[in-house]
Amino acid sequence: MIVTIAWWDLTESEQTIDSLREYLRDEGVPPWTSVTGLRLKFWISDRPGNRWGAVMLWESAEARDQQQLPPHRAAELIGYPPTERVRFEVEAMVEGAYGSAALSGLGLVYDAA
Repeated sequence: MIVTIAWWDLTESEQTIDSLREYLRDEGVPPWTSVTGLRLKFWISDRPGNRWGAVMLWESAEARDQQQLPPHRAAELIGYPPTERVRFEVEAMVEGAYGSAALSGLGLVYDAA
């Protein structure tokens, strides 16, 4: 499995964490639900650091590299590519005990709706 993390420093952008949250709520999440080989994608924010980004867990490097990804509207809105993009191999994975089996529909985007 492969993890990709993309971070934007929003200092030079007109976008804010709040405006990007609205984008996710209105249109940003659904296109990713049908990407083959993408096991999980979650969007993250760091309000004190004025950063916004996403973490993607892929079944394999091949799955990641062979996919036609949805249009990258976030980069278009922000006005520039990620400030930092890193890729890692997953060494081990575990699921802990949890109360909610579904991850879809969780997060601040949905809490504010």
